[in-house]
Amino acid sequence: VQLQASGGGLVQAGGSLRLSCAASGRTFSSYAMGWFRQAPGKEREFVAGIARNGGNILYADSVKGRFAISRDNAKNTVYLQMNSLEPEDTAVYYCAADRTAEWALSKVGSDYDYWGQGTQVTVSS
Repeated sequence: VQLQASGGGLVQAGGSLRLSCAASGRTFSSYAMGWFRQAPGKEREFVAGIARNGGNILYADSVKGRFAISRDNAKNTVYLQMNSLEPEDTAVYYCAADRTAEWALSKVGSDYDYWGQGTQVTVSS
């Protein structure tokens, strides 16, 4: 599967952005999906994950209550709604697909099989 992330940009602190990740192919509903981010000089970190049918969702503690992940299997797309953005959220955001996860979601990047190219999110103070 090929993944294409979009929706990044420059926003002021307190603002919102919605990221999208469009997947190619007809097997999108067979993958658990995740969002990760990597800030300059830092390691890649897990942001949010969603199970194949959307019935299980997991968030990093740092984004709980501010970010929301969702998916539309009919459109082969996963979303990340980001509210109350903080300068610390500045990073390149990547979507990823996990072909083996059925219900439990992984926070480990190496468990994901396919990655999008990333979209830059910059939050100014």
